[in-house]
Amino acid sequence: VQLQASGGGVVQAGGSLRLACAASGRMSGIRVMGWYRQAPVKQRELVADMTFAGSVDYADSVKGRFTISRDLAKNAVFLQMNSLTPEDTAVYYCNYRTATTDYWGQGTQVTVSS
Repeated sequence: VQLQASGGGVVQAGGSLRLACAASGRMSGIRVMGWYRQAPVKQRELVADMTFAGSVDYADSVKGRFTISRDLAKNAVFLQMNSLTPEDTAVYYCNYRTATTDYWGQGTQVTVSS
């Protein structure tokens, strides 16, 4: 199973992007679906995630601007990003977590220009 992330790009500050992530194969037992990001010379950090039950968690820096959503039938997860700032510039990775395995997408670059 592979995760394919898409939707990154270059946008001006204040703009919006929508990221999408889908699994290439059949998956079951997904407990958490989420998005992480890694900026240059920084550690990878959680942006947002959603449990199977629908509980969501956001990094403080994105609360009120980003929204995570999912399509369980398609094993897809999305990240709507609004009011983007240059500090949001990073490679964004989707992550699916089961009881035994962490699956990662290949990353999609988001660049916000000032």
